[in-house]
Amino acid sequence: MHSTAKLFAALLLLAGSRLALAVNPSADIDALVHSAAAEVMQQHQIPGLAIAITAQGQQRFYNYGVASRQTGQPISSDTLFEIGSISKTFTATLATYAQAKGQLSLDDKVGKYLPELQGSPFAEVTLINLATHTAGGFPLQVPDAVHNTAQLMDYLKAWQPQYPAGSQRTYANPSIGMLGVIVARSLHVPYAHALEQQLFPALAMPNSYLQVPANKQALYAQGYSKDDAPVRLNPGVLAAEAYGVKTSARDLLHFVEAQLGQAELEPALKQALSATRTGYFTLGAMTQDLIWEQYNYPIALDALLQGNSSQMAYQSHAVSALQPPLPAQDAVWVNKTGSTNGFGAYVAFVPAKQIGIVLLANRNYPNEDRVRLAYRILSALE
Repeated sequence: MHSTAKLFAALLLLAGSRLALAVNPSADIDALVHSAAAEVMQQHQIPGLAIAITAQGQQRFYNYGVASRQTGQPISSDTLFEIGSISKTFTATLATYAQAKGQLSLDDKVGKYLPELQGSPFAEVTLINLATHTAGGFPLQVPDAVHNTAQLMDYLKAWQPQYPAGSQRTYANPSIGMLGVIVARSLHVPYAHALEQQLFPALAMPNSYLQVPANKQALYAQGYSKDDAPVRLNPGVLAAEAYGVKTSARDLLHFVEAQLGQAELEPALKQALSATRTGYFTLGAMTQDLIWEQYNYPIALDALLQGNSSQMAYQSHAVSALQPPLPAQDAVWVNKTGSTNGFGAYVAFVPAKQIGIVLLANRNYPNEDRVRLAYRILSALE
């Protein structure tokens, strides 16, 4: 009987250890992240990669390689990366924040806020169209001939839509950039002030900037082009509003956790974050929110790859309007890619599972491989 009791106790201990491993598989997740990161870094010759994960309120940070090949400074969770078009999610958040405080309405037309454009087709576009890439067919970038605000307004006065507003999704910087201009006007402050002095502090993101200050330059990673040349962002007109943010894995993960409802926020900001995940249009498996793109969860990897493909970024696609718009959902995969010439970023989260991931690299590598990396890791976290 004594031996039997010992055996029974040993079996209980073994079962308990297996249960603990199943509940908190830290070693398995660490090994998976290390392996997956090594593969993508080797494949694309990425100098430095920061990965940040949140799972049921627990944070994990993984840092690989160097912020600069010249200095050999290692990547950290506070290294600053250019996040490209993920910046657009902050422009959308500023817009919904202003709306929550009664300072604008996304249902309004552009002409209400930019009276100098009254009489032009652009004046008839709604702010929702600006934030969903459905304004009518802007080019991806502001034209090279536009160097200042006066030239930008002349360009917008002359702009002629290719499609009726709300009928086609054409991914573009000018439209979301102009939403940022309108938000700043409605708040009566410059856009940089609204972002750096109002939104980032409210989101508890102290290490996020449009212009990296002198005392933070040491944290600013060196980007590397496809030709492996050192490069950093050379901002043009509407860069701040469309692709100009520099931030860290730690700060960006906190933004993800705020989206997951894990942060203490004032009611207006909490409402604003939820509003950015309102669905307005559908395109295949993807629902277009305010900049964010979402997919019903669970979602197949192939659908995510299609939704984040170059074809989606560079071509126009017919969309179907959701009437009424779809309120923020929990059982969805929400994501956004971002790139500059020397950096590649990706953010994804699943509210229903309370999981999310941030990928920041100081090299621009294909969106599809960012999605594969995130999908592999988040699938394991389930």
